[in-house]
Amino acid sequence: MKNSLTILLILLVSFSGFSQTSETDSISKAKIKELAFMVGNWKGNGWMMGRNGKSEFEQTEKIEFKLDSTAILIEGKGISNGKVVHNALAILTYNKTHENYTFRSYLPSGMNAEFRAEIIENKLYWYPNDNVRYIIWKNEQEKWYEKGEYKRGENWIQFFEMTLDKI
Repeated sequence: MKNSLTILLILLVSFSGFSQTSETDSISKAKIKELAFMVGNWKGNGWMMGRNGKSEFEQTEKIEFKLDSTAILIEGKGISNGKVVHNALAILTYNKTHENYTFRSYLPSGMNAEFRAEIIENKLYWYPNDNVRYIIWKNEQEKWYEKGEYKRGENWIQFFEMTLDKI
């Protein structure tokens, strides 16, 4: 009898430990919905400054709500002269405990990192570090517009730009 009770207790604890709540986090969902302008399939062009000067590329972005709209999955690919120059996957979420957005990026090389993100005047800012930022918004022509900037002294200097149409 004692063994049966022990086994039953272990099973109960195991099942309750692995069970998930089916309730959606309404705060995270509301915060992620503020980024609805990003969701969709996008295609267009961009440029970036590198060691060899300015290079142009063609870009696609596939962006979807996930997990009952509490996360956004971003899949981007850039091609220049027939070669992939950008290939990344990112997950954008809201952490209600810390009251901030997080932008986690993954590369085919195995590199990944989590970055700070925020919304300022209907634009998504995400920061790979304190001196680099990317800003994404929908412009007046309803196009995805993104620019990258680095900080030199007190000035922000643009090194990246991308304009995409919804397809």
